[in-house]
Amino acid sequence: MNIIDTPLAGVKIIEPQVWADGRGYFFESFRASVWRDNGIAVNFIQDNESLSQYGVVRGMHFQSGAHAQAKLVRVICGKVWDVVVDIRRGSPTFGQFFGAELSGRNHRMLFIPRGFAHGFAVLEDDTVFTYKCDNEYCPAAERGFAWNDAAVNIPWPVPAEKVILSAKDANRITLADCPDLFDYAGVAPAES
Repeated sequence: MNIIDTPLAGVKIIEPQVWADGRGYFFESFRASVWRDNGIAVNFIQDNESLSQYGVVRGMHFQSGAHAQAKLVRVICGKVWDVVVDIRRGSPTFGQFFGAELSGRNHRMLFIPRGFAHGFAVLEDDTVFTYKCDNEYCPAAERGFAWNDAAVNIPWPVPAEKVILSAKDANRITLADCPDLFDYAGVAPAES
């Protein structure tokens, strides 16, 4: 397993070793001991899966306070452009984003520690996206900001006129107006 640092401290690209032959392929998507050996101590307790069509944008989402979540995300089939934004006030990278293509073909995963917002744009029909979380989902702690916030300036690879949003995501506020962000010094370090 290859664990790659990104420009956002704690956010990691995970490239598993894939064994492939005429029957198909096999890889380990998670092994706690490998993560611990690489300085990532996290206890995942909930798995989620979504199916989406081309043009769907989900984001930018996070859970606030004691309900914050670290996530390990990947695509089982299809393709997305996955985006993470640092929402830790006082962080040297506050408001900055990192994006990576995840697909059922490249098997790449992204580890997102607590203190970051997450979203993705679906680039192929019938994309199956899955994520492990280290905290249970709490509807009362659900937060987010606009996917197209001009101050964050994420260059989404789906043309704006083709973007499909939930009603909730279509009415999100800007990051600057977003309550319940994290304090850089006070985020529980799920990544160390």
